[in-house]
Amino acid sequence: MTPTKRVVRSDLWLNPVFDERIAREQDISLGIFPVRGNDAAAWDILAGTHVYHVSAAKDELPKQWFATGELVARCPQLLCVSSSGAGYDTVDVPACTAAGVAVVNQAGGNADSVAEHTLAMMLSLSRHMLQCDRRMRRETGFSREEVMGHEIKGLTLGLVGIGNVGTRVARLARAFGLEVLATDPYVPPEEIARRGAKPASLQQVLEQSDFVSLHCPRDASTLKMIDAAAFARMKKGAIFITTARGGIHEEAALVAALQSGHLAGAGIDVWDREPPPLDHPLLAMDNVFATFHNAGVTHEARRNVAAIAAEQIVDLLAGGKPPRLVNPEVWPAYVERRVRILG
Repeated sequence: MTPTKRVVRSDLWLNPVFDERIAREQDISLGIFPVRGNDAAAWDILAGTHVYHVSAAKDELPKQWFATGELVARCPQLLCVSSSGAGYDTVDVPACTAAGVAVVNQAGGNADSVAEHTLAMMLSLSRHMLQCDRRMRRETGFSREEVMGHEIKGLTLGLVGIGNVGTRVARLARAFGLEVLATDPYVPPEEIARRGAKPASLQQVLEQSDFVSLHCPRDASTLKMIDAAAFARMKKGAIFITTARGGIHEEAALVAALQSGHLAGAGIDVWDREPPPLDHPLLAMDNVFATFHNAGVTHEARRNVAAIAAEQIVDLLAGGKPPRLVNPEVWPAYVERRVRILG
């Protein structure tokens, strides 16, 4: 059978399970374009694609390959943009919707890895593991009591967002004896309770929690949501954790809250610029656990996300409605275009 449906991705690293799954479909071809060095060849590959599987890594993918309105206009047969992760910072969703292009992500595929990372940060910061490790590498003669931390049992964790990741964090936190609060405008109070947390407002989460952990998407409603006023509302001595997206919290405001002593520490996996510059003030603080947006980057998660993405694309091209549709309002226009383009 001659392939009639085309999937395209960039040559950035992707777990091979993606290519292997697409290759099993006789009516689907896979094109891989170079992100650097030969734009003409890249556009030749992209121009006729039906599905563009785009990297979600905004600071790794050159901006000309973001799924913008301009790119969509240059790909007239494009039916779907598939993000390589749960996030879709490299996709202009409104532009895709206006063009009748479905946008899908891989929400939940790396949730276990992100949840484990969140708890690891909480434990390390509470027990002063980082400070102890660093001091042992550069000095002797200090006492154990100088790096004495706190148990987390009996403390309160506040979740901003209780989707796939937040739900798993809540489950792990309860195993450690934490009380869990959660705020999420998209989840009814009774469902928040079913997912293992006490429903609360954002203000209550900030004011009552010993740990505040972000698990919400970055969009117009959350951009710079955790600002200086929000940090000031947090309990003195609280710890701030984010494995969500850079830009939801204000980095300068976090620096000020830590320098003043109002916050006891922070675990930061996501940044305005990734990786952050070496002279970033947060990297100079011993009470900051800094990671390189790799909370969801494990061997297991990368394989799982790639497998989910490939399966979702195959199902969509076979006529199915994807379970992780970011812009459900596009569906009628998408169906009309699909019939016109693929028959």
